[in-house]
Formats: sequence, structure tokens, C-alpha cells
Amino acid sequence: MDPLFQQHLLTTRRQFFGDVGLRFGGVALAMLLGQSVAGRRASASAPSAAGMVHPPLPGFPNHRPRAKAVIYLHMNGGPSQIDTWDYKPRLAEFFDKDLPPSVQGGQRLSTMTSGQTRFPVAPSKYKFEQAGQCGRWVNAELLPHTARIVDDIAVIKSVHTNAINHDPACTFVMTGNEIPGRPSIGSWISYGLGSENNDLPAFVVFTPRFPDGSNGQAIYSRMWGSGFLPTKYSGVALRGAGDPVLYLQNPDGVSADDRRVMLDSLNKLNAKGFARFGDPETQTRISQYEMAFRLQRSVPELTDLSNEPQGVLKLYGPNATKPGTFAHSALLARRLVERGVRVVQILHRGWDQHGDLPKQLGNQCADTDQPTAGLVMDLKARGLLDETLVVWGGEFGRTVYSQGTLTHENYGRDHHPRNFCMWMAGGGIRGGISHGETDDFSYNVTQDPVHVNDLNATILHCLGIDHLRFTQKFQGLDARLTGVEAASVVTPILA
Repeated sequence: MDPLFQQHLLTTRRQFFGDVGLRFGGVALAMLLGQSVAGRRASASAPSAAGMVHPPLPGFPNHRPRAKAVIYLHMNGGPSQIDTWDYKPRLAEFFDKDLPPSVQGGQRLSTMTSGQTRFPVAPSKYKFEQAGQCGRWVNAELLPHTARIVDDIAVIKSVHTNAINHDPACTFVMTGNEIPGRPSIGSWISYGLGSENNDLPAFVVFTPRFPDGSNGQAIYSRMWGSGFLPTKYSGVALRGAGDPVLYLQNPDGVSADDRRVMLDSLNKLNAKGFARFGDPETQTRISQYEMAFRLQRSVPELTDLSNEPQGVLKLYGPNATKPGTFAHSALLARRLVERGVRVVQILHRGWDQHGDLPKQLGNQCADTDQPTAGLVMDLKARGLLDETLVVWGGEFGRTVYSQGTLTHENYGRDHHPRNFCMWMAGGGIRGGISHGETDDFSYNVTQDPVHVNDLNATILHCLGIDHLRFTQKFQGLDARLTGVEAASVVTPILA
């Protein structure tokens, strides 16, 4: 078949007008003005991007960044804000009393509790204490290590979201949309800013093990997928058992030189294919093959912890050297950003406690509390916290009323999207503060609401990106991470 004819067959009507027809006006305008704004940006950034495997987009960052990298600690399942950060001492007076209808306000409930005849209030059974110089109230029983870093973090108590079930809520917090198919926040960031390391991916993901007996929800690769962006911006998941990356090592009898010769020949064939058809996925394949070759050298060095001081390993706890644990993932996260990786995402499952919450929440906190605090302290000791943004949180919160049987020692909580707590620390964030307030039942936001899209706008801002200007054409729209509705940077938490 004639290549030109085949190219025309592969071109859709929308692509034709987007790539050719509608751009004539832009070309004419550029001729009238005598220069192209895009051309100025490209020439201005070309010297700094020369030789980079993951270069930033021309003109990025939009403003001076406070953070160079982000470590996102996602507690999949919805941590209970009432039992961790949102201290409500007056709830003790309402034990086993029905939640007032005026508080519930006719808001939608999940199908797991909408059929209950009663909605008995369940105060937290845990002891809260004021910690740090800021006097932050925190569950000192479950989060004793995190209590030591409260002066470095900003707790946002008024986060709210649209979704009430796990999959759409997780998809929403990570992509800005409940509908699958959008790029994850890590993909957006790596697409815009690239990475300083040529031998490691710009975006790395860990899915560590979680305690036995936990109600672990399934997670999907869309949480680190690239959506409509080129697939080379998808997160690279490092495994916690066996080889960190499958099929990375050369088979017996194949040397590194042999592999290099094979890749050079393959890249020439792919380059011809791209020149012929212009399929961006061909460029993705070229970059992936090259990155795999570099990973053969960089991954063994990354995962070799033999040179880590014992004092550092103790910061992360007894599981720091056990691959597949949250502690090991947190330590590798520090090593990755130390090497110039732009985004590291750790997704820890098991936070969905509809019943037996005290035991299950205790297990989850025991698994993550010390490594989380150790990560922040380690970054700070190395002078990396000022340029690394750390984000902690889930996809929604939990209800104040109990799901199922209620006693003073045992209760469960349903999904609650109306308000939940997240915290941020590091690059661009004021430490030792809290933002937002909720009512006495931790059921409704009463002051300074922060939507998930506001949170994502703030993350981008700390990295030097204006979320309103960071767009990509998709289905005829200028799509962005923060969606089409109004979203604002949470300026009171900025340093």
C-alpha cells in the first residue's frame, strides 16, 4: 500500500483539522507578528534541555518552584479522620446517640449503611495529645512517630471530594476525574517537568504489602497511568519481591554490548516507522527500550542498601531492609528523589475499616507511622525536605456514626466524602499549621473548604506549575488535571 495513502487512512477528521486546518490561522498570525511565542520558548529552554532523557516542556516551570520533586503517600481505603487528626472531644457526650438529622442534612449515604435504622455516634476510643511546638492535636497512640514531625507538616482538615465509592474516588484524587482515561498527577508532572536523572524513570510507583486481615481494596494502574498523554509518561512500578523490574536482566549468553547492538538496530527500524506514520507510540517504544537498558545499570545500585547508615535504617523502622514493605518503599523513595527522580508514589492498601476499626486501623498505622515520619526526618537531615513535597492522605474520610455494632472498644465507619484530612510537608509548605475546620461531628466543613482539585492545584504550584496554564488538547477541550470547574491554590498553607 502507498505510505501516503495509508497515512491518510490512519488520520481521523478531527486530527486533520487539529493538526492542519485550524492551525493556518496561527501560522498567519505568527507571520504578521514576525515571531512565534512557542518558538521563543523552545529556543530559550533548548540549552538546559540538551542531552536530557526527560526534558521539561518548553516554558516549564511557569514560575520559580519551591519543590523539585514530590513523594505522594496514598493511604488507599479512606483513613478515619476522626481517629487520626480531627480531634472532637465533645463526641464523648453523644456516644450511641443518633446523629442529628440536621447534621446529616439528607446527604447521600453509601449502600452499606443507607439501610441502617439507626446512625449511632461513635467517638474515637483513642487518646489525643498536643504535640510539637505548634500544639497539634494528634492520635498519640496510633501515630507516635508522626507526632514528632507535626512542626514540619500542614494538616488540611477540610478536604472534600465528589465520589463516595473507592474506585471513582481514587481515580478522582489521582487524575482529577472520576471517569477512567485521564492522566494521573504523576504523569502530568513528569510530562511537564521531566526529570534530572537520565538513568531512572521520571515517575516511579510502589504498591507495598499491607497487614494481614486488612480490608484491602483493589488498585488499578490508571492511578499511575498516562491517560491521553503519551504512554512514556506512565509511572514505572517497582516490584517488592524478586526482580524490581521484570525481564530487566539480559538472559544467559547475552552481554551488555550485544544488547546495545540489538537496540541500535531496533531503534533505526522504529525511527523509520515513525518517519513513515508519525505514530507517537513509536517514540514511546524507543524511549522505553532505552530506559530499560539504562535501568539494567541503575536499579541494582538504587536497591543496594548496604551503604545506608544504621542510624538512617532505624529511622524507617525494622522493615526498612525488607523489600515489599512500606518502610522499604519509603526508603527507596528518598533514594529516588535524591537521584533526581521527579515523582514517587506509594500506594498502601487496607484503610477501609467498615468494622473492627480499632484493630485494623492500629495495624495500618503500625505499618506506616514510623516509616512516614522517618522519611520526613531523613529528607530534612539531608537538606532535601525544602525541595521535596511530601503528601499524605486517602481518597475520602469515614463517618462519625458506626456501621454495624457499636461498643466503647469496637466500631466501624462507612465512607465519608464530605470532609477528611490530608497533610503536606516540605517544598513550599508552612509547617506546624492546620487549615480548615469541621463541625463537632466531623461531618461537614465549616471553614475553608479544600476540594481535591484545590489540593492538586497546590501541588502543581509548589512545583512551579500554574494549573490553569497546564493543559492538553483532548476530545476538543483544553483538558487539565484540575478539571473545568474553578479550583484554587490553597495559599494559607504556603511558606
